[in-house]
Order: sequence, then structure tokens, then C-alpha cells
Amino acid sequence: MSEPAPWYKDGLRFTCTQCGDCCTGEPGVVWIDDEEVARIAELTGKPVAEVRLFHTRLVGDRVTLIELPNGDCTFLDGKTRRCSIYQARPRQCRSWPFWPSNLKTPQAWQEVERVCPGAGQGAFVSLEEIERQSSLIDI
Repeated sequence: MSEPAPWYKDGLRFTCTQCGDCCTGEPGVVWIDDEEVARIAELTGKPVAEVRLFHTRLVGDRVTLIELPNGDCTFLDGKTRRCSIYQARPRQCRSWPFWPSNLKTPQAWQEVERVCPGAGQGAFVSLEEIERQSSLIDI
């Protein structure tokens, strides 16, 4: 017996406006692995050890990007409000807003639409692409 189709089976709309809203605010975590640290180091031209030292911290046995005292991600440019590592951003950032927690119910998606100006707007995203994105990380 197959699972019933998800409530978003007909797709959703989303286009990132690069507003930076998802890169600031309440404390949280942006999980990052060794491969992602290496990509950031390559993009920024900094040694991996420097990226780890100045831009990450341990939470339990996992690594997350740090936040500045005002809640901004360490890689959010304070002047432009844009991600300074957009091309190498972690999979958690790349898969926003298609996290399993945001897709759990229509009400969860409505909350995303409330806080993210690109959610519910812009380009059509197919069920297949939503499922591909949501499989990247379990948030």
C-alpha cells in the first residue's frame, strides 16, 4: 500500500528574494559538515582551520555556523543583508524553505509564508523538486 500524496502534491511557489530574513533572528543552528566547510573555505580563500575557528561552533557532537550578537549569521553581510557565501551556502540554507518541518502541514507552510517573502510567491516548484530539497536535511 502506497502512502497518500502529500498536501503539497500539486507543488508550491517559492523564489528566494535574498532578503536575509532567514539568516537572522532568534538563536538557532545551521548544521554544517566537513565538505561544506571546505566549500566555504575555497570560496572565501581562507584556510579550512580559519573558517572552523571563526565561523563555527560545536553543539553536542555536531558543528553549526555561529551567529553574531545581533542574531545575524556569521556570513550575512551587515550592509547589504545578503549572504556572503551564497554560492557555497550549506545544504540547510540551500533547501530552505523545503524542510520537512515546514512541509508537515499546510499550517506550517502558512507560517513560512508569514515570515519569508519568497514563500508562496514566484516560481513554481514541483513535487519532485520539493521532495529532492526536503531530503537534503531533516529539520
